[in-house]
Amino acid sequence: MALKGLFRKKTVQDILKQVEKNNADGHNALGKHLTARDLTAFGIAAIVGAGIFSTIGKASSDGGPAVIFLFLFTAIACSFAAFAYAEFASMVPVSGSAYTYSYVAFGEIIAWIIGWALIMEYSVGNITVAISWSDYFTSLLDSGGIHLPQWVQMDFLSASRGFDDATALMQGGKEYAKLSPALQDAYMAWTTSPVIGSFHFVADLPALLIIVLITALIYRGMKESRNASNIMVVVKLCIVLLVIAVGVFYVDTANWDPFAPNGVTGVLKGVSAVFFAYIGFDAISTTAEECKDPQRDLPKGMMWAIIICTILYIAIALVLTGMVSYDQLNVGDPLAFVFEKLDLKWMSGIIAVSAVVAMASVLLVFQMGQPRIWMSMSRDGLLPKRFSKVHPKYKTPSYATIVTGFVVAVPALFLNLTLVTDLCSIGTLFAFVLVCAGVLVLQNRTDIPRGKFKTPYVNSKFLLPVLIVIGLVFAFGYNKKATMDFITNETQINSSEAIITSLNKEETKKVYAYLVGIDAKNSTDKTPDLELLLNQYQKDDTKYSSVIAGLPLADSVKYESGFSLFKHKIPMWIFLIVMVGLVVWSYRSNLSLIPLLGLISCLYMMAELSVWNWIYFGIWLLIGLVVYFSFGRKNSKLNI
Repeated sequence: MALKGLFRKKTVQDILKQVEKNNADGHNALGKHLTARDLTAFGIAAIVGAGIFSTIGKASSDGGPAVIFLFLFTAIACSFAAFAYAEFASMVPVSGSAYTYSYVAFGEIIAWIIGWALIMEYSVGNITVAISWSDYFTSLLDSGGIHLPQWVQMDFLSASRGFDDATALMQGGKEYAKLSPALQDAYMAWTTSPVIGSFHFVADLPALLIIVLITALIYRGMKESRNASNIMVVVKLCIVLLVIAVGVFYVDTANWDPFAPNGVTGVLKGVSAVFFAYIGFDAISTTAEECKDPQRDLPKGMMWAIIICTILYIAIALVLTGMVSYDQLNVGDPLAFVFEKLDLKWMSGIIAVSAVVAMASVLLVFQMGQPRIWMSMSRDGLLPKRFSKVHPKYKTPSYATIVTGFVVAVPALFLNLTLVTDLCSIGTLFAFVLVCAGVLVLQNRTDIPRGKFKTPYVNSKFLLPVLIVIGLVFAFGYNKKATMDFITNETQINSSEAIITSLNKEETKKVYAYLVGIDAKNSTDKTPDLELLLNQYQKDDTKYSSVIAGLPLADSVKYESGFSLFKHKIPMWIFLIVMVGLVVWSYRSNLSLIPLLGLISCLYMMAELSVWNWIYFGIWLLIGLVVYFSFGRKNSKLNI
C-alpha cells in the first residue's frame, strides 16, 4: 500500500449516511436521550470536581487572590478549544470526539494517533479521579471513626517512593512526627503492609470499588447515567453555592492585599493543576449520537458548562482567599480547611460528603466517554469488531464498557496520582491541539457540509505577529532574568529536599558538620534536621546560593546544569519552533484567530509539562503505532 494510504480520509457525507443507516435498522444504534440541559449538566459534572475540592488550594497558595486570572486564562484557552469542538460536533454529530474529527481533517494515521491518545486520556483521567475519590472517601470514613489500614488506601508507587524519601529525611535528622502527612502515610503504608517475599502488597482498594460501581451504572444505560449525573450535579452545585453564600460573610478584604503576592510567575505556576480542573467538557462530544439534536445542543452544552464553571471557580477563589490568608491554602481539602479553621465544623462535614459525590460524578462522565471512543475506532475497523457491540436492551457499548472498567481499575490500585494527572493533561491537550488544527485545515474547504454552528471568523494574518511582539516585550522587559536564564541554560540550584533525599549516611554527616560549623546556633543536639537547617536560607537567594556552594558534595548533587537541565526545556523549545511555523501558515492562509489561539494556548500548556511526560506520552504513541500497523491498517474499512 502506498504511503499516502496512511492519510486516507473519511468524508462527512459517508459518516452521516452510516449513522442514518444504523438508526434505520437499529444495528449498532445508541439510544437518543440527551438535551442541551443534560449536556450542560454532564459538562458541569466533569469539570466541577478536583478543581473546586482540591487543586484550587495549591493554585491559590501559589498565586494569591490573583489566581482568579489563572482560572480566567485557562477558561479562555479551553473556550477557544471548545469553539473548535463545537464546530466539529455540529458538522459531524457522531460518537468519537477528536478521533472522528481528525479522520475527516487529517486522515487515518493521525486519527489513529489521536484516538490512541484519547484512550490514554480517559483511562488515565479515570484513574486520577478514582484515586482522588478514594482519598476523600477514606478521609470521610476517618472522621466517622472508621479507620482503614494505610496499605489498602494508597497506591504502590506513592508508598514506595514516599518510604524512600521519608527514610532519607529521617536519616538526615528529621523526626517522623515532623514529616509531611503524605510522607507519614506512605511510610506507614509501606512498613505495615503484608509482604510476600520482597513484594509489599499496597493497593488502593476504595478506588477499585468506585470504578466497579460506576462501570456497572454506565453499562446499564445512558438514561440511568444521565439521571445519576443530574442528581449529583444538583447536590454539588447546592454545596458550592452554600460555601459561597456562607463564606462571603467571613471574608476579610485585608487578606486580598497583596492581590498578587508572587507576581505573574506565582499565578502561572498552577497552570497545569488548574487546567486539569477544566478538562472533561470534551467528553460531552463523545455522546453526540445519543443527543436528540446534536447540531444545536452540543455547542450550547459545551459553552454553558465552561461559563458556569468559570464563574463558580472565580467566586470560590475570591471567597477562599478572603476567608484566610492565601499562604495557608496549600492543603488537599481547602474548602473544608477554611471552615474548620473558622470553627464552622458543620460546614466541613457537609463539604466532605459533597466532595465524595462530586468526584463520583466526574468519574461517571470520564468513564462514559472512553467506551464510545473505542466503539468508534472499532466501527472503522481499527480495533476488533467486538468493541463496537451495542447491548440490545441497554443500548450502550457493552463490551467496550466492561473492558474500560478493567483497564482503569487495575492501574488505579498501583499508580501514582501525580504521574497519572500529568499524563491525563498531556493527552487532553494533544487532543485539543489537533481539533483546533483540524478546524484550521478545513476552514476554506467548500466540499464539506457545515453544521448549525460555526466559529466566528477573525483574520489572524496580522494580529498573530502583533500578539507575539507583545509577548516578546513582556518576556525581555518584565521577565528578563528568567528569559535569559532559559536561553543561556543557566545552571540551577537544587532544592534542599532534593539534595537531602539523594545523600547517603556518610554524606549526611559531612553536610551536618558543615552547616553546624557555619551557624552553630541553629544546630539541634538531639535531632539534627538537615532540611530545617537548609530551609532557613532559602528565603534569601544570595545566602542560599553561598551556602550550597560550600557544601562538601559533588556539583552534580548541588546543581542541575548542561543537558540534564536543558532536557526539561525541550518542550518549550518545541513550542517556540512551532510558533514560527504558525506565523508563516497564518500569514499565507489567513487562518481564523479563535481556533489558532486555542492551538497556541493548549500547546503552551503542553510545553509547561515536564519532559518526562512527553517521553511517557511518546512511548504510549509508539505502542499505538505498533497496534495500528499490525492490526488496524489492514482491517480498516477504508482498506478497499
